[in-house]
Amino acid sequence: MIGLAGITKRYGAHTALDRVDLDIQPATTTALIGPSGCGKSTLLRVILGLIEPDSGSVSIEGRGLASWDRRELRRRFGYAIQSGGLFPHLTARQNIELPAMAHHVPLDARRIAQLAELTHMDPELLDRFPAELSGGQRHRVALVRALVLDPDILLLDEPLGALDPMVRADLQHDLRALFDELNKTVVLVTHDLAEAAYLAPRDILLLREGRIVQRGPFAELRERPADAFVTRFIEAQTGRVAALVGAGP
Repeated sequence: MIGLAGITKRYGAHTALDRVDLDIQPATTTALIGPSGCGKSTLLRVILGLIEPDSGSVSIEGRGLASWDRRELRRRFGYAIQSGGLFPHLTARQNIELPAMAHHVPLDARRIAQLAELTHMDPELLDRFPAELSGGQRHRVALVRALVLDPDILLLDEPLGALDPMVRADLQHDLRALFDELNKTVVLVTHDLAEAAYLAPRDILLLREGRIVQRGPFAELRERPADAFVTRFIEAQTGRVAALVGAGP
């Protein structure tokens, strides 16, 4: 379980997170959504330990972050960011191998092949450089890299950002199937309500100005909005949600 209690983070006069309390249960998929600058990515990085909050505490499986061996803790997380975050001078295979090298873990080539198949990535692409891959292919490489050490928790920050609509739709379908198959704890950031409703239909967190405004299934946010902001946010994207969620897996 991931637990956050009273998390506050400020950058000068700007409050990125304001007394956030949050529990995320194992083997669930949670989407963090909200307008730009609302604190989504900051919250994800606080969970990962990349950002130190000004106040509050983070726990993983009931243990505070400080009580974990940093290397052991990092192995429990798979992390992928928008555009993939691949090193351009390394091949796809070398990018995927980086977590294993960092943790001095032997990596069998069969593991990469299995994950490539699981994420519907052509194995022939593994020896290409990122510049030789399409946007969708780079995202699949980043996902394999996040999964290569079999982490308990996947943290995905705008994992499908900046893709054309058809590629994005294909990857949304594959991600949802992957989440169902792997049964891991997934926390993903997106600005797209339709994507949140499709990938995490039972647990959407809507943030505004560093605070959680409402949490629940998409239907609850739509039918019982907590305030006028939730209503406006939902109504602005309702047509796209109906199109995507109605399509099914």
